[in-house]
Amino acid sequence: MSGSISSAIATVIYDEEMRSLDVEFRGGDTYRYFNVSKSIYRELLKTESAGAYWNEVKDKFTYVKLD
Repeated sequence: MSGSISSAIATVIYDEEMRSLDVEFRGGDTYRYFNVSKSIYRELLKTESAGAYWNEVKDKFTYVKLD
């Protein structure tokens, strides 16, 4: 599932099987975060400020920058 979700985050794509979350920021950079629970993904989609929420939790996950 994906969607445009905030002023800072353009799109998120969650892979439930891999437990990975791709986050594309409006500046153009995209990162893949690993071992993200579905509950974190759901909260990200429903929170009032997805960018602020993601800033609070993102450091819990390993990630790579995608090209």
